[in-house]
Amino acid sequence: MNSLPFPSMTGDGPRRIAVVMSNAIGDTLVLMVIVHNLLRNGIDVTVFGRPAHALRHWFPDVTIQPLPDEADTRARLVPYHTVLQMHRNQPMPRLTEAHPCVLDLDKVVFGDRSGCMAERFADFCRDELGLSNVGLYNGMTPPPTLRHRQYIRRIAIHPEASTEDKRWLSRRFVKLAHNLRRRGYDVHFVIAPHERERWLELERWGIPAPEFNNPHDLACWLYESGWFIGNDSGVGHLASSLSIPTISLFRRRRVSERWRPAWGTVNVVLPWQWVPTARLKEKFWRQTLTCARVLSAFQRMVRDDGNTTEKPGSGQL
Repeated sequence: MNSLPFPSMTGDGPRRIAVVMSNAIGDTLVLMVIVHNLLRNGIDVTVFGRPAHALRHWFPDVTIQPLPDEADTRARLVPYHTVLQMHRNQPMPRLTEAHPCVLDLDKVVFGDRSGCMAERFADFCRDELGLSNVGLYNGMTPPPTLRHRQYIRRIAIHPEASTEDKRWLSRRFVKLAHNLRRRGYDVHFVIAPHERERWLELERWGIPAPEFNNPHDLACWLYESGWFIGNDSGVGHLASSLSIPTISLFRRRRVSERWRPAWGTVNVVLPWQWVPTARLKEKFWRQTLTCARVLSAFQRMVRDDGNTTEKPGSGQL
């Protein structure tokens, strides 16, 4: 990728930007912080991406196109001065062959910076792109037919994650679900089709797991739910973007500081910290993050909530 300094987006700098989104929902939502800040500073932006296109109805002010096939990439990117991609090698590993000015955000993502990813991207917009009107809001806007947190007793639990090292123990998610149901909550597991083979006993446990055809349908359902609990995952970022009070389970504090969701009410729950060294924390975090610890965090969140109906993005502008 191009290693030159990021060009200023003000004055005589580039005015038409293409943003190539990750195939991950979470990365897409945090990268939309940059898109929204570019737009609010008068810069013409087009987004290309699979999850982004599936969620296009939630971003009515953004031009969002499907990710082009490799053969069409060069022609599709000709109109743009600059192409921005979050990661150096994905989703388009040979993007520099299709456009002369491709910039990646690897130094922003993996560099020694403070703040979670949405905060890093907002700082990047201000400090390196030279934008003056900058915020954390990613622009996600609900369709007007939906009612925020209509089903206040419904809890969405996402027990999966993109990699094994992010997944809390399955039996503890089931125990948590049963505890919450005894307290009168309507508990549902959110599980993608390719993840369901690990959850064949859900019916025996009496835990419903609704199926969604696409990320848009999932977002509609989450937006009307009351609460969200899950591993470090894209679905957690989605719930946070929708201002659904969110509990996010992380294996280590430093990981949570970088990747925690950024919007609405978010409570990060960590394992007990008495385990020495990062290596042992990584190895034993599932055992030292107890069901009681998660349940206690949820009860505090409910106590502090007051059944608010805050809309996504409020307070983030």
